[in-house]
Amino acid sequence: MKGTLQKVETEEDIQRLAPHNAEAERQLLGAILVNNETFYRVSDFLEPHHFFVPAHQDIYEKISHLIRAGKTASPITLKTFYPANAKIADLSATQFLLRLAGDAASIINAEDYGRTIYDLAIRRNLIRIGEDMVNIAFDAPIDVPPSQQIDDAERRLFELAETGRSEGGFVAFGDALTETIEMAHAAYNREGALSGISTGLRELDRLMGGLQHSDLIVLAGRPAMGKTSLATNIAYNIAQSYKSEEQPDGSIKTVNGGVVGFFSLEMSAEQLATRIISEQAEISSSKIRRGDITEAEFEKLAACAQTMQAVPLHVDQTGGISIASLVAKARRLKRQRGLDLLVVDYIQLLSGSNKNSGNRVQEITEITTGLKALAKELHVPIIALSQLSRQVESRDDKRPMMSDLRESGSIEQDADVILFVFREEYYLSKTEPEFGTVEHENWQRDMERLKGKAEVIIAKQRHGPTGTANLHFEGQYTRFSDLAEEDHLPERYE
Repeated sequence: MKGTLQKVETEEDIQRLAPHNAEAERQLLGAILVNNETFYRVSDFLEPHHFFVPAHQDIYEKISHLIRAGKTASPITLKTFYPANAKIADLSATQFLLRLAGDAASIINAEDYGRTIYDLAIRRNLIRIGEDMVNIAFDAPIDVPPSQQIDDAERRLFELAETGRSEGGFVAFGDALTETIEMAHAAYNREGALSGISTGLRELDRLMGGLQHSDLIVLAGRPAMGKTSLATNIAYNIAQSYKSEEQPDGSIKTVNGGVVGFFSLEMSAEQLATRIISEQAEISSSKIRRGDITEAEFEKLAACAQTMQAVPLHVDQTGGISIASLVAKARRLKRQRGLDLLVVDYIQLLSGSNKNSGNRVQEITEITTGLKALAKELHVPIIALSQLSRQVESRDDKRPMMSDLRESGSIEQDADVILFVFREEYYLSKTEPEFGTVEHENWQRDMERLKGKAEVIIAKQRHGPTGTANLHFEGQYTRFSDLAEEDHLPERYE
């Protein structure tokens, strides 16, 4: 109790000593009043609430309204918006405004003054977030668990870090062209010459141009089709290809591949690692789990594990997490270690903010909307896996369609790309006719033709064509790879 009282007593001191620079605020306002063009040097990032002195906030807001309305903002035009007897800092409004104009900073320094004011406002916001965290933790409402407070604090800090940048507004066409050429140059230098991140699968990259930043990519399929295997393969391919370089400002920029975050809500991290090492070492995962391996195979596993240690693939195996918790963890990963791709396995295992609503369709809508917003916020592609409804099994043609997505409305709407994994071999293997019959011979011929073949159907793509990528699937290693092209096959001898 004593600690609480002590904290309340010091609140006024913290507020009084909050970082600010009233002199810089006065000089910037004066500069704008002397030359309204100065306003456009700071208006992209500076808002009225960034000023510390309330009177300065009010003046900047009035200046903004006047200039944006195409009118001149000066001490004379501004004074009409104040009552005749209005006082600002013991001076009449007119006297105060005239003094501001007299204190005007040089036009050259206007942006520096604006940046100083903005940076101090950010520091005050940090203090406010810190105070709120302490106050809520001291006197937490019954219905607010600590995890929710952590999520809220992380969200506010991330918003603070990401807002107020001076990007935006009109861009000169020449600058836009330069950016386009730089993007094309980066694509040219990147493996596969793609605009997005290469999946490591040639046919899929050809149709999609790689995984595009800010895209929500839904990867769906019935059980045993291999959707988790495909997501795992792509995630590892990207993490394994990761290359970065340090920028002049000290930041790290990804130049190939990427840092991958994998939310495995169904499998443990150990099961995921077993799948990946099985694929890389070409040793069946069932043999690895049973320990049924030779000394040579064990040495191969050890060598693969050594190589894989440095791969930037980060796995979160928390089951049944909420979309809010996932968003908070993804933001944290982006800030602490970088992030270029996020994989979520799978949508139906996530929960919304209100678990007791009983409306699953509404909950899925919240989840897919949240994932799409996160992809845009973090500027990374998100691959979200999804189940398909059982109605696929009742059709003769088992190829999935958009309507087969469970709770499909919001998934169809929010996804930029929808991929279906389909292996006809799996369904055909379940319809074996009686041995020795003509039907069995035809069935065997079809099985040979379809053996190890998989289709990734692109049912929707906002920025490109729909179509089908034909891939090779090795079930024992849970590995998808490129099919050998006809003209690259060895010559046949009849």
